[in-house]
Amino acid sequence: MKISLCIITKNEEANLRRCLTSAALVVDEIIVVDSGSADGTEGVAREFGARWVHQDWLGFVKQKNHALSLASHDWVLSLDADEALSADLFSELLSVKEVRFPDGITGFSFPRCVFYEGKWIRRGDWYPDRLVRLFKNGEAQFAGGKVHERLELDGTAQKLEGELEHHSFSDAADHWARCETYARLWAEMKHDEGHTAHRLDGPIHAAVRWLRGYLFRGGFLDGAQGWQIARLNAREVNLKYRLLRQMNIAARD
Repeated sequence: MKISLCIITKNEEANLRRCLTSAALVVDEIIVVDSGSADGTEGVAREFGARWVHQDWLGFVKQKNHALSLASHDWVLSLDADEALSADLFSELLSVKEVRFPDGITGFSFPRCVFYEGKWIRRGDWYPDRLVRLFKNGEAQFAGGKVHERLELDGTAQKLEGELEHHSFSDAADHWARCETYARLWAEMKHDEGHTAHRLDGPIHAAVRWLRGYLFRGGFLDGAQGWQIARLNAREVNLKYRLLRQMNIAARD
């Protein structure tokens, strides 16, 4: 099995070296599709012998699918720049490369673990967040709207147990800034699709999200970080529905 690593970037100098260091020895090709970095992202990519491709931003789905289209090997590993293979996952992937799997196996999924304010988060809404990230070339593509793209796989995925490490947020301020961005993109997408929101939708959905993540899925066991994650997740949900309702009202006026 030969593997092409596909990554999209913009100003990812701070993350990319960690990502490529973790994966370089298990992949046979590195493709970085960049949408206009102004920092040292390109230099880091070239240190690892990556193929560097500029592509103006197409949106998450189209940008990632463009990166997949450039892969030359039979298998593709798709990572975000702020992700890295754990030592256990690295070892599993080395083993996978040496095994011939049945024709129906077209992908492999891994649990993703977020590093948040000094702690690995293994409870609540964020874990295990199992994702297919290694798959046969031509058997998968990204789909979705403006936010939270998903990979659609033709065939069956086999589970691996090594974790994909996610260095997603630098601090709570960064976390909330991204929540605001994702909430607005979600509201715009739902509004364009004709969805509406009642004034109670936000508080109700936010309460359900908090209860699910903090209590039912054990987020409280992650201490202060678990509380903060549950609080900001619920706050984001409330904002999504509030923005959607504002867009509904503005469209009627």
